[in-house]
Amino acid sequence: MKKEKKILIVEDHPIFRMGMCELISEEKDLIVCGSAEDVPEARNLIELTNPDLVIVDLSLKSSNGMTLIREMNKYFKEIPVLVLSMHEESLHAKRCLLAGAKGYLMKHETKDSIIKAIRRIFEGKKFISQRVMDTLLDKFGEEAEAAQESPAIGLTDRELEIFQMIGKGFSSGQIAERLNLSVKTISAHRERIKQKLGAKTSGELVRYAVLWLETELF
Repeated sequence: MKKEKKILIVEDHPIFRMGMCELISEEKDLIVCGSAEDVPEARNLIELTNPDLVIVDLSLKSSNGMTLIREMNKYFKEIPVLVLSMHEESLHAKRCLLAGAKGYLMKHETKDSIIKAIRRIFEGKKFISQRVMDTLLDKFGEEAEAAQESPAIGLTDRELEIFQMIGKGFSSGQIAERLNLSVKTISAHRERIKQKLGAKTSGELVRYAVLWLETELF
């Protein structure tokens, strides 16, 4: 029998939290392993239950969901995060993805969309609405046009491989370990990639990499 995937819900509205629990429980292979109202409670439950996915709202009781996203990206990187929020996605989706979230949906989305997002993330992919995807692609197109080329054009095979890993959130140390290279070599590659893309800072390079990777996944 297939093992149930455990989902932790971090949401401070009792009625919505209850609705999410019922929605997830209707799926035979999904189970709610706990719920929290704020970041401190979520931290404790993550360590206690070791969920397969955390669904989090940005506005929480006495805390901010973005804090939890960043902490999980640092300390629980293997556990994906899906943001389900009332905040306008065009303003917050990109920030959440860059902070480490694997998906972003607004609360008015249909039940089917929520389950679809959960399953897509379990497949190792990311999920955002088509509207946000179009916005990101438009923005990415503007940046690429300003640079007179797509970010991938002009990169060597090794540079492209590293560029992809940057977009997935790997640090220079992690990339070096996976490719069996020194951190110094990876840093040199990163600098050459930055030059080719016209990225002025490491943060800008990460943004280019994340946006480019999104076009590959969708």
